[in-house]
Amino acid sequence: MKFFVDTADTHEIRELAASGLLDGVTTNPTLIAKSGRKILDVIAEICDVVHGPVSAEVAATAYEQIMREAAVLRKIAKNVTIKVPLTPDGLRACKALSSDGAMVNVTLCFSAAQAILAAKAGATFISPFVGRLDDVGHVGMELIGEIVQIYRNYPALKTEVLVASVRSPLHVIEAGKIGAHVATLPPAVLRSLYNHPLTDKGLANFLADWAKTGQSIV
Repeated sequence: MKFFVDTADTHEIRELAASGLLDGVTTNPTLIAKSGRKILDVIAEICDVVHGPVSAEVAATAYEQIMREAAVLRKIAKNVTIKVPLTPDGLRACKALSSDGAMVNVTLCFSAAQAILAAKAGATFISPFVGRLDDVGHVGMELIGEIVQIYRNYPALKTEVLVASVRSPLHVIEAGKIGAHVATLPPAVLRSLYNHPLTDKGLANFLADWAKTGQSIV
């Protein structure tokens, strides 16, 4: 499974990229707004730090304007992935952009039927929002299972399932068990994957025992 981080905070991205565990980045208009910076500057800086896919979302909803905005975003770097909404105009743009060699992330997916359409349109990634489904009384991970199963039935479909709206390590584990290709995580959730009380306890014991030896490796 690939790990993307879902943020526009370039300081966070630099720290996480240094771990060697980061495969890409996703952003959205809300995250860009929180950064307080211009989108072109933010995406350019992220692309300098992370060599994997960096999702930059269009703000337009009409096909012609989506294509104009995508043209600007694509000029930033080769690893920019154009993020479009799962709407008729968004899917039309996805088809045109993917046919022209661009990576495309189709976002705001809430049904398997939508995921089929995105794959047919040539999406590089489909982003089902598991946390938001959980919020309204559905089991978000069931949708991931449906999409993964459908895509596996048709090897010609190359769209990767990018699990979005991830709220906890449990979402990550379940996505991995199902076989999702990517999970995009808020920085706090990504860091929480390290944590286990037995790891902390074991390390403390080892360090205490080592201190008793009076030795130094260097």
